[in-house]
Formats: sequence, structure tokens, C-alpha cells
Amino acid sequence: MSKKFQTQLLTPEGSLFEGDAISVQAPGSGGNFQMLYNHAPVVSSLGIGKIVIQTAENEEIIFAVSGGFVEMSHNRCTLLAEKAELSNQIDRAEALKERDRLREYLSTITQNREDAELELAIAENRVKIASF
Repeated sequence: MSKKFQTQLLTPEGSLFEGDAISVQAPGSGGNFQMLYNHAPVVSSLGIGKIVIQTAENEEIIFAVSGGFVEMSHNRCTLLAEKAELSNQIDRAEALKERDRLREYLSTITQNREDAELELAIAENRVKIASF
């Protein structure tokens, strides 16, 4: 039997997950990584991507995330996300519309593209995660 550890996923809007996990996969700013029971202490920033929590009941819960931080220490994992959404709660049709709107917008601007490019990356991630 796999060993479990306490995990929390928090956003400014509130808690999205609180419970025991067997593993947590997260999109670190330097690449994806996985945390298991007795993982070495770590603090990392989160990038845009997918968080996968494998619960103690062996269920996978998938979230689209866009930024934040994760801390793992003493078998306690805390994910502080700027924004996170359950994959099954993302309206794929709306996410596609938003992505297409941002692509069109980016094709028309020449200055101050950084914010729009970030928004597009978030929209593309939502489309991808909505497929899970």
C-alpha cells in the first residue's frame, strides 16, 4: 500500500482540495515534477500547466493552474495557486472561444504583447486540460 501525505490546494477564492494524497504532480517554473511520501523539502514557483493529485482512494483529480507556489515539507504539501480550475468544470467550448479571441487579438497588436501572450498561454492550457 502506498503511503499518503496531507495535501491542500488553495486559491484566493478558497480551498479546491484538502485531503490525503499518494502523489502530486505540479508544473514547476523549471519543469514538471512529482512529490511522493517522504519527498525532500521543496519550495517552488508554479508555472502554467496541470496539477494531478492522486488521492489515497487512487482517484486522479486534475486541475488547470496558472501560477503560484508549492511547498512540500514533513509529508505536507501546500499548493498556493493564483488560479486553478478542476478539469471537468472547464467549459471547453468557452475556452476555445477565448483562445481564438486572444489569437486574433495578438495578430493585431505590435506593442505590449507580453500580457496578451500570457493570457493566451493560460487559455491554451485551459483548452488542453478541459480534454481530461
